[in-house]
Amino acid sequence: MSDTLLIIEDNEQNLYLMRFLLEKNGYMVISAENGREGIEKAVRCKPMAILLDIQLPEMDGYAVAAELKQHAELDGTPIIAVTSYAMMGDREAILAAGATGYIEKPINPETFVADIAHYLPKGRGDQEEKI
Repeated sequence: MSDTLLIIEDNEQNLYLMRFLLEKNGYMVISAENGREGIEKAVRCKPMAILLDIQLPEMDGYAVAAELKQHAELDGTPIIAVTSYAMMGDREAILAAGATGYIEKPINPETFVADIAHYLPKGRGDQEEKI
């Protein structure tokens, strides 16, 4: 497992903000603009964690999370839904599809890195102290 985070996000502004905050705090970031590309990069790069939007072109985040869970090489990799889907039941639905955690958009820039670090394997969230 690498020290890289994968962001699967099709909105350029959301991707920019997440990448900026994470890289500023010492994380390496790769990205994918759609679910299929995200799955391919996850399998190839084996990131430390995957940040996943739900509303994506080609495959939605539910399908992406479910497919990611089918790959043994990603077993134990946290999948964190970062989404504007905030209606009753949305959190439960993405967690049931395979996500490990859930963060609502718009993200809070002051807490985002610490929120992500919470889901990382022990000893990997040290960057949160740089906020």
